[in-house]
Amino acid sequence: MNNNEVKSQSRNYTIPLITITLLFFMWGFITCMNDILIPYLKQLFKLTFFESMLVQFCFFGAYFIGSLIYFFISITKGDPINKVGYKKGILFGIFLATFGCILFYPAATFSSYPLFLGALFVLGLGFTVLQITANAYVSLLGSEESASSRLNMTQAFNALGTTIAPVLGGHLIFELFSAEDGSFSAVATRIPYLIFAGILLLVALLISRVKLPSFQTNDGEEVVKGWGALRFNHLKFGVFAMFCYVGGEVAVGSFIISFLEQPQIMGFDEVISKNYLSLYWGGAMIGRFLGAISLNQSISQGKKAIYMLGAAALVFLVIFSIVNLSFAQISFFLVFIVLNFIAFFIGKAAPARTLSIFAAINVILLISTMVNHGELAMYSVLGIGIFNSIMFSNIYTLAISGLGKYTSQGSSLVVMAILGGAIVPIFQGYLADQFGVQHSFIIPVFCYLMILIFGAYCTKYLGHVETTESKSGH
Repeated sequence: MNNNEVKSQSRNYTIPLITITLLFFMWGFITCMNDILIPYLKQLFKLTFFESMLVQFCFFGAYFIGSLIYFFISITKGDPINKVGYKKGILFGIFLATFGCILFYPAATFSSYPLFLGALFVLGLGFTVLQITANAYVSLLGSEESASSRLNMTQAFNALGTTIAPVLGGHLIFELFSAEDGSFSAVATRIPYLIFAGILLLVALLISRVKLPSFQTNDGEEVVKGWGALRFNHLKFGVFAMFCYVGGEVAVGSFIISFLEQPQIMGFDEVISKNYLSLYWGGAMIGRFLGAISLNQSISQGKKAIYMLGAAALVFLVIFSIVNLSFAQISFFLVFIVLNFIAFFIGKAAPARTLSIFAAINVILLISTMVNHGELAMYSVLGIGIFNSIMFSNIYTLAISGLGKYTSQGSSLVVMAILGGAIVPIFQGYLADQFGVQHSFIIPVFCYLMILIFGAYCTKYLGHVETTESKSGH
C-alpha cells in the first residue's frame, strides 16, 4: 500500500482504532488476572513459588508455541494474515481466548491444578493471535513515524484493564465468590471467567459489525514466503529485547503480592496487596498515555507539556477512584510521575532513546527494591510500572520498523518472544524458594539491562535501516 492509499483511508481510522482499543482493554484485564490467580492457587493447592509460577509458564508459553506455529506456516505457506485479513485473524483470536475462559469452569469444578494450567494455555493461544494481529494492525493504521504513539495509546487502555483487574478481579475471587468462612475454594473462579467469556463474545460481535480497513495482500501480489524477516538485525535484537521486557514485567507483577506480604517489607495480606498491585499496573497506564503524547512528533513541545500534565492528572484521579487506598497512601506516585515527565523530555520524542532512559531507571529501582526495607522498598517496586509503560510499544515498533511485506512475519517473531513471560518468572520463582523473594529480583535487573542496550543500539543504527521495498526497488 502506497502513501496515497494510506492517506485516502486515514479518515476511516478513528472508528477502527476505538474498536481495537476496546479489545486491548479486555485482554489486558484478563491477562492481569494471572497475578491474582498466582497467590490464590498457591494457597489453594499448597504450591511452592516455583510451582505457582507455572501459571505464567503455561500462559506465556502458549505465546511461544502459537507464534512458532504461525511463523512456520508463514515461511512455508505464506503469511496467514495476508491471506485472510486482520479482521478474521482478530476474531479467531477472540474466539480461542473465549474458549480458554470457558475451560476454567471444569478446572474449578474438579479443583485440578493441571486443568487450570490447560485453560491458561488455551487462553494464552488466543491472546497470541491477538498480539500478532492487533498490534501489527494498529501500527499500520497511519504513518510509520507515529506508530509508537498510536500503539502507546492503545496499550494505555490495555493498562487500564490491568489496573482494574487486581481490584475488581481480586474482589470477585478473594471476596465475592469465595467460601463463606473465608477459606479458598476453586469454584470461586468459575463465575468470573464465564463473565469474561461473555464479554469477549460481545467484543467479537462488535468487531464483526465494524468496517475495518484491509491491509492484506492483493490477489495479484506475491505471497511472502521464506525467512525474509530474519535478514533484519534490529528485528532479531528486538525479539530478544521483547523476551527480556515481558519476562521482567511479568516477573515483577507476579511477585508484588508475595513481596508485600514479607514481614521486612510491609506484612500485608492479599486483600490489601491487590490494591498496591493495581498501582503497579496503573503506573503503566499513566506512562502510556504520556508516551502517546510525548512520542507524537506532530505536537509542539509547549503543547506536549500541557497535554501531558492534563493527562497525568486525569489518569491519576482515575487510579485513585479505582484503588481502595487513601490519597496519602498513593501520593508517593506523584514523585514518579514528575520523574516520568523529566525522562520523556530528555528522550525528546525518540522511541529508542526514551526506551534506554526508562530501562536505566528501572534497573535503579530494582536495586533499591533488593537492598531496602519497608515503604522505600515498596515504593521502588511499584514505581517500576510507570517506566515499563512505553517499553512494549517502543520495542515492538522499533523491531518491525522497515520490514515492509515481512511486517506480519516479523510481528509473529516479536510476539514469540513473549515467551519471556513464561521463562523469567520460573527462574525468579526458583531463586525466591532458595534465597527469598527480595533477592530474587536480581533476575529482572538483567532483563532491563538488555533493554537498555537494545535502545542504545537502535539509537545508533536504526536510522540506517532501509525498508525491504527500497532494497527491492519497489
